[in-house]
Amino acid sequence: MREPVLSKATKITEVRAAGMCLVFLLSCLLLPLPARADSPTEQVRATVDTVLAIVRNPSRKSEGQKENLRAQLAEVIYPRFDFAEMAKRSLGPHWGRRTAEEQQEFVKIFAGLLGRSYADSIESYTSQNVLYTRELEDNNYAEVDTKIVADKRVDLSINYKLHSVNNEWKVYDLVIENISLVNNYRSQFDRVIARSSFEDLVRIIKAKKS
Repeated sequence: MREPVLSKATKITEVRAAGMCLVFLLSCLLLPLPARADSPTEQVRATVDTVLAIVRNPSRKSEGQKENLRAQLAEVIYPRFDFAEMAKRSLGPHWGRRTAEEQQEFVKIFAGLLGRSYADSIESYTSQNVLYTRELEDNNYAEVDTKIVADKRVDLSINYKLHSVNNEWKVYDLVIENISLVNNYRSQFDRVIARSSFEDLVRIIKAKKS
């Protein structure tokens, strides 16, 4: 039995449909890909490079520039660190027992303490090279391993633990030479609160800032 012959109109319709499909596929291929955030390593590297550029500036040695140096470092470091999350983890079960106002104050003083500690660690290795040795990414969490290589000093390893916040990788813990800063602070804070009070802990941290 002969197959039915397609009408001329049917053939034209099929050709047009095929042409439209081809145009659609080509347009999809030519459209720009959705913008992706830089990798965890790239974001950490950008922060570290900027910090090093600031502390390597010869003018930083001037006594009058020290306050300005701290302000510049804070502008670079604070956006990369999730100090609220770090403060919450460092207080552990004590966090939920504080009022919203107490939590807010604690985050502020904790950010000053940790930010200064991190800047001091980096600043002491200003003339050395920073190697980025490993990156692990799992959904909204990531780790970036770095090593500061020194000629006449012991190498310093810093592991950045990050999570994704509004398409940015934020540090929620630092592991320096296999010691977690969050866990270390939690142990210290817990001892102070158990021995005295939360208010006393706040006073101690404020005293360290002065």
